[in-house]
Amino acid sequence: MSHVHEVIDEGPVRELRRRLHACAELGYEVHETAQVVSEALESWGVEVTRGIGRTGLVGTLTGRPGTTSIGLRADMDALPIQEANTFAHRSHNDGVMHACGHDGHMAMLLGAARYLAAHRDEFSGTVHFIFQPAEEGGAGARAMIENGLFERFPVDAVFGVHNWPGLPQGSIALRPGGLMASSNLFKVQVQGTACHAAMPHNGADALLAASQIALSLQTIVSRRLRPIDSAVVSVTQIHSGNSDGIVPGAAWLSGAVRTFDGAVTDAIEKRIDEVARAAAASFGCTAESSFFRSYPPTVNDAFEADYAAQVATQVVGAQNVIFPCEPTMASEDFSFMLQAKAGCYAFIGNGAADQVIDGRAPGPCELHNASYEFNDELIPVGVRYFVRLARSFGERARNHRGA
Repeated sequence: MSHVHEVIDEGPVRELRRRLHACAELGYEVHETAQVVSEALESWGVEVTRGIGRTGLVGTLTGRPGTTSIGLRADMDALPIQEANTFAHRSHNDGVMHACGHDGHMAMLLGAARYLAAHRDEFSGTVHFIFQPAEEGGAGARAMIENGLFERFPVDAVFGVHNWPGLPQGSIALRPGGLMASSNLFKVQVQGTACHAAMPHNGADALLAASQIALSLQTIVSRRLRPIDSAVVSVTQIHSGNSDGIVPGAAWLSGAVRTFDGAVTDAIEKRIDEVARAAAASFGCTAESSFFRSYPPTVNDAFEADYAAQVATQVVGAQNVIFPCEPTMASEDFSFMLQAKAGCYAFIGNGAADQVIDGRAPGPCELHNASYEFNDELIPVGVRYFVRLARSFGERARNHRGA
């Protein structure tokens, strides 16, 4: 791999990042965000195609003659959180903020596009810069794929990154295989018989049954799965009743399930239904469960993960590359792209959770937190990582075919 040192002009990209932070938007409604991204790409001579998966877009850049094509992805949407920070670029949309660093991810990918557009002689083949809406629960990656993303913009492999608070600033962590868990939701409806609170024997207490179900569900991981199966079952809501004087006749509870294995997910779905019905019956109630699969696990291709780790070493040095890193039970819809194409997802360390940033509100600098702020010191790291992935991709592909 080439050791040419990229001269990254961070100033314009930092300003873009802060502009994107200020115009935070939700889900698929990332119209201003997509406009800012498109204008920047087009100003550098990158061909832009908009409206993929509703509001997604792709920037396409061709270098020296070559047959390979690489996809580089960033997410565009923010979160429904009221920002507590006070710096000048805080979100100007009430109740919406970039609390997960997607503004930083866009900035890193834009920085790479800017550099590569000015140095087309440094890479061969085609680079597709994928800017995706609705990562936060909206499955924007799937929407783009279903709208013909990889048919219209074929790639040999696809790569993405996420900043990660708590990892040393600027480090890069990745692994082959399962990096992030699947995301699944469940809901249990409990039906009993309402009665006067002074005469509970005349009814069937749905709230008590729901409470027992919540407790019993915690035994699924500890007693109904193999100890080597990684899974999390979390009850996050219980709703019942509307009067202090009435034993409720109906209740519902819901929560989340995270796994790395589809068979484990299937087993948990079955156990939730069994546990809910049995626990409800013991209180004279009935229960029905429903299960929703949101995101599959994020599984890196072994070859591409090894390639990405080599690139990361070129960018930050072997001492700052964590390979293989520990997986996390968090989830990410880049998983849909990795189901469709080989590739690798990586974490870039955002630094300590208590980092001091001028204008940041008191509280932890952690993801999905009102006091979170992306660490701009990561921008050159992410830019160089994306640039070197693109620049050495053709060589990597040739070596792979010749192996």
